[in-house]
Amino acid sequence: MRRGGEVEAFRALHLGRAPGDPLVLPGPWDATSARVFVAAGFPALATPSAGVAASLGYEDGAVPADEMFAAVARITRAVHVPVSADIEAGYGLAPREIVERLLEAGAVGCNLEDSDGGVLKDPHEQAEFLAEFRAAAGDRLFLNARVDTFLRGEKDPERAIERAALYVAAGADCVYPILAPADVLPLLRAGIQGPINVHGHLDGGGPSPAGLGELGATRITFGPGLQRWAALALQGMAEQLVKRQAE
Repeated sequence: MRRGGEVEAFRALHLGRAPGDPLVLPGPWDATSARVFVAAGFPALATPSAGVAASLGYEDGAVPADEMFAAVARITRAVHVPVSADIEAGYGLAPREIVERLLEAGAVGCNLEDSDGGVLKDPHEQAEFLAEFRAAAGDRLFLNARVDTFLRGEKDPERAIERAALYVAAGADCVYPILAPADVLPLLRAGIQGPINVHGHLDGGGPSPAGLGELGATRITFGPGLQRWAALALQGMAEQLVKRQAE
């Protein structure tokens, strides 16, 4: 369980942000990475399901619910800042059970995807699911509703805006049109009420967090990018160890 006030503090981090100053949320995959990000000064964290899956030895999307919630709990216990959890599409659990398990794990909120098995869900059915989650959670959890249209090949921004409107009306605090191209962010910003989560870039291949903020992003997350970056660094250290071994 988290201390009282953390959800309110996390929600407040999303409000009143100036253009060019989005909330940057690194994605820890274990307790050590979470502590590193907090020590660097980040005020909150957001776990990536794919990064956690890699740390547990699973393919993305293959982590059993029990193991994912246990991993989230280890991360929340390790740090004193709010932690939101990526719990994919909810593992087939009922909204009330998802709420209970997030609270038990110490999370202040979650991502919930609107596709499953690579297929977009019916947006009205997903909105009903999110509304049930909100009714069970009340104000105790921050809900980031992922919009997977761009991820699933639907390039028309209006489809993302339509889904986002349904999810905000259902009680989502933030929407996440994952993989939305940077050039459509101003259109999404104009058509979506409330905070927008945008996928950030680590390699200079796209706008900086500040640049994404100028285009309309409220918050930036990186998916499993940081975990994969760390794995590459570890690979380099392993190669150096092999060389030293041969000296």
